[in-house]
Amino acid sequence: MTTDRVFTVADANAELAELRERLPRLREARIGLITSSERITDAVASDGGGVAGSDWFRHQETLKAEIAYLADRGILLRDPDTGLIDFPAERDGEQVFLCWRLGEDDIEYYHGVHSGFSGRKPL
Repeated sequence: MTTDRVFTVADANAELAELRERLPRLREARIGLITSSERITDAVASDGGGVAGSDWFRHQETLKAEIAYLADRGILLRDPDTGLIDFPAERDGEQVFLCWRLGEDDIEYYHGVHSGFSGRKPL
């Protein structure tokens, strides 16, 4: 596993309210960063980037802060577009990931450390 923290289902569920606020911000910052990068590329030829450059830095700072928050909590971001998150956990003596995606009510799935989303199983 990539972190030392091990979550229980209750621990992971306790994180969800905050994640419901942060993941959309992270997704918007990522999209904004990509859009700003495209605008900078187009604008560099004419004016050196200008305003698009300042948007890029703002989005980059937001994205960096949200990813750092997740890393500090031991939460693994798997897909920023869908808000797919894994929480390192143990189940029946095995290392697993509790799996949650933005829009789901609670932690209801897990998967093995090598199986990924396609290997999700109900708790």
